[in-house]
Amino acid sequence: MSLAIETRRLTRDFGDFRAVDGIDLRVERGTFYGFLGPNGAGKSTTIKMLTGLLAPSRGEVRVLDRDMLDPAHALDAKRRIGVIAENMSLFDNLTAREYLTFVGRMYLMPRDTIRERSAELLAVLGLADEEQKLSMEYSHGMKKKLALAAALLPNPDLLFLDEPFEGVDAITSRVIRDLLAGFVARGSTVFLTSHVLEIVERLCTHVGIIAGGKLIEQTSLEAIRHGDTLENRFIQLAGADAVAAPKLAWLEAAQ
Repeated sequence: MSLAIETRRLTRDFGDFRAVDGIDLRVERGTFYGFLGPNGAGKSTTIKMLTGLLAPSRGEVRVLDRDMLDPAHALDAKRRIGVIAENMSLFDNLTAREYLTFVGRMYLMPRDTIRERSAELLAVLGLADEEQKLSMEYSHGMKKKLALAAALLPNPDLLFLDEPFEGVDAITSRVIRDLLAGFVARGSTVFLTSHVLEIVERLCTHVGIIAGGKLIEQTSLEAIRHGDTLENRFIQLAGADAVAAPKLAWLEAAQ
């Protein structure tokens, strides 16, 4: 079994606070992996460690068979991954075309390849007519699509997506889903965090559930479906306290 991601006892501390607590991830190549958890569970911190943006406090990280704690190996892995980060750090004063050119040059891609792929991505994502606008003029959904275009531009073997569907409309969501499904169908790997469980059920083949910094479940989506729904399983493992019937005294009194 070939793994796209493997961690051992991966841990990250911020002072006295342990954000990620000794997790052992195993993500097979060619899978669509949904990484789920409540707010503050450690999802974004984990992605930052997997992509080399944040050093772990301890533990091991391998991405595409490269040791992410070895600078030379990490650089090689980064050339083969695409990322939509939590905050979508676009450059406000660049147009879409300029931004994709910048990203392509960072990956050392030939200029002709950058130009051809940029044109195709902007067309497919419905941004061709807006490519000369500065990204600061884009709506939230347009920025999501531009971030996805940048992540796909180098034709990565592994794509990390931190909440790519947050705040986007139904049409944009459908475009992104279709592109990602095609990306996995060709044998690449997607590692996705999302709070939209319906999308995870529709797209993902495997899931991991993290809560309180600990990995509490890692299995195929098919295995979950045989016994329960993903929502019920998620709430049972990670959020049982959150679904206790809430009561507001002032609403009760108004009845």
